[in-house]
Amino acid sequence: MRFVKESLIEAPVEAVFAFHERPDAFALLQPPWEHSQIMQPPRSLEVGTIVKVRTRVGPLWINIVAEHVAYAKNERFEDVMQKGPFAKWHHKHLFLADPAGCLLRDEIEYEPPLGPLGRLFAPWVVQPRLRKMFEYRHRVTRREVMASAARR
Repeated sequence: MRFVKESLIEAPVEAVFAFHERPDAFALLQPPWEHSQIMQPPRSLEVGTIVKVRTRVGPLWINIVAEHVAYAKNERFEDVMQKGPFAKWHHKHLFLADPAGCLLRDEIEYEPPLGPLGRLFAPWVVQPRLRKMFEYRHRVTRREVMASAARR
């Protein structure tokens, strides 16, 4: 299955990418309603970086381990879930130049848990949750990038 979220941010690609490289970026991008605990934050965006998060799914706490598998400064970074609720999760963070700034694009290829049953319910359970989460993340990214530009 596939999920895509795009937002135009009126700032250079380098500024939007630089926000994601900040040590506090990952924590800022965690929606407050997700009830997540960052066990091991990313030390960088580069290949080999491991991220560990404990998150609540319904009444259960689940450990998620992701590894960064691709990196090109000011262009992209990618992570793959090694352990977690999804059977497959490959997340591409893309930073595309646009005449008006940076097109921030998140592409996720995933397979929900529970096989065919998970696929059947994904449009009503997984997709709305992803939409809400990435709308939040893109708003935070825009806010932080604009605040950084205003301080200059």
